[in-house]
Amino acid sequence: MQMRFDGCFGFPGGLVDAGESLEEGLNRELHEEIGLDVDKFKLMKKDHLISSHMAKKKLYLHFYAKEITMQEFRTLERNVHSAAEYSIEVLGSVRVPLYTMDKNQRGLPLFLRNKFAGNARQQLLYGLEKLGILSEEDITKAVENSDVYDTVNQK
Repeated sequence: MQMRFDGCFGFPGGLVDAGESLEEGLNRELHEEIGLDVDKFKLMKKDHLISSHMAKKKLYLHFYAKEITMQEFRTLERNVHSAAEYSIEVLGSVRVPLYTMDKNQRGLPLFLRNKFAGNARQQLLYGLEKLGILSEEDITKAVENSDVYDTVNQK
């Protein structure tokens, strides 16, 4: 995920320009925002996970994911600083903590308390389960514990 210019966590992406397919627009935005080598990591229709409609903003949001190796991931992390729009739209990349610790309230539960752009929080949770990274039970537990964090820590 990335910290955006507005202080929210979100995923790289943006608007599709006239004449572009969803995937062409996505790959262009990924190149601009995170310096993605689209020749090597091009996202395609098969990488699509879910779409949703934000009626108030008149936007359709499309969520894609691609499996890569840890070495490729580290290379992508390093390259983000040289992306054309780094520090303009994107303030940095962030690794999502995929663990829970300290009475089930730190790690992912605490991360989920942050402010997310649009439905990025829901996209994150959906992707983690759909891709088999975390179980439905682990995700449910993290969400429940994120909701009770303040109550427990104010005592």
